Amino acid sequence: MKMQLTLTAAALLLGTAMSPALAQEKIKLGVIVTLSGPAAALGQQVRDGFALAVKDLGSKMGGRDVEVVVVDDELKPDAAVTKVKGLLEREKVDFVVGPIFSNILQAIHRPVTESKVFLISPNAGPSTFAGKDCNPFFYVTSYQNDQVHEILGKVAQDRGYKRMYLMVPNYQAGKDSVAGFKLDYKGEIVEESYMPLNTLDFQPELSKISSQKPDALFTFMPGGLGVNLVKQYRQAGLADSIPVLSAFTVDESTLPAQQDAAVGMFGGANWAPNLDNPQNKKFVAAYEAAYNVVPGTYAFQAYDAAMLIDSAIRGVKGDLSKKDAVGAALKKADFTSLRGAFKFNTNGYPIQDFYLTKVAKRPDGKFQTEIVQKVFENYGDRYAKDCKATN
Repeated sequence: MKMQLTLTAAALLLGTAMSPALAQEKIKLGVIVTLSGPAAALGQQVRDGFALAVKDLGSKMGGRDVEVVVVDDELKPDAAVTKVKGLLEREKVDFVVGPIFSNILQAIHRPVTESKVFLISPNAGPSTFAGKDCNPFFYVTSYQNDQVHEILGKVAQDRGYKRMYLMVPNYQAGKDSVAGFKLDYKGEIVEESYMPLNTLDFQPELSKISSQKPDALFTFMPGGLGVNLVKQYRQAGLADSIPVLSAFTVDESTLPAQQDAAVGMFGGANWAPNLDNPQNKKFVAAYEAAYNVVPGTYAFQAYDAAMLIDSAIRGVKGDLSKKDAVGAALKKADFTSLRGAFKFNTNGYPIQDFYLTKVAKRPDGKFQTEIVQKVFENYGDRYAKDCKATN
């Protein structure tokens, strides 16, 4: 399935030197995200956040018209490889943006980077490409996967939780989440459960949680997984007695389905809709006006990805022929992030602040995550020291 969105605008006078032929050529951007199945809401947020940024840029980047081609990776690695090769070989895109899930990123990373096309991830940030296997054609506008989970491990440790139950999906990001949680948490882990990515019924696990009575549950269950888990957790009567510390389980992509069942549950994030800065307030208002839903991290990170690409194209005056120069312009990150303070580490992953969030119901009846406290400040991931990639 492919949707092609051609975004054009009236010609603008450029303040930079550019050949007439170059000025007439469109920048072509490929967006590959999950747009079908239970996780479709996540991909929709990326697609819509990116589209909003392109609109805010006047449908131009570096003075050149922009064409965005969006494809559905179907949450299948083989399908994702086929789709991304279509973007590279048939569409001849200048940048690839995506995906959501780390197993899909692992599948498409080589085809994209070996083609010397820049891959910008607005979400997936596995440890795989953060250290010695980092790549000068790969940049991340989200985080290194471990980091968000480190927030919850530190909070659990600081709050004195002695016994924790861990439940995550059985794929790379799930394994990264457990590794991240364990960095700061030193208490007892009573259970470490790895669930299939297609799990819909959590009752057997909930029964174990009820009988083992941990001090809290740590979980990472994105998309439809999180919707089902949270509803079943609340229905089982566990929400009031065993706190939930989660990542990507209760967020703006899942809250419209979870609603009251998620209120009071904690999360870890690099941003929240109520983050108090002018650019974020403007973004949240514009996103809600355009799509009638509250934006989540997926949307804001995709918005930043578009602004990052625009900054690089401006930095090279619209000339994408010199890859080293484009890479250097990307690494400079000369744009105003919605999260505020932001810069790239040596591995192309961000250095940024991280927060504990909590689900709240707004006066207008909508649900959102809100910042409770800052947990890490100007925090870079622990793998960057092993990265030798250069532009």
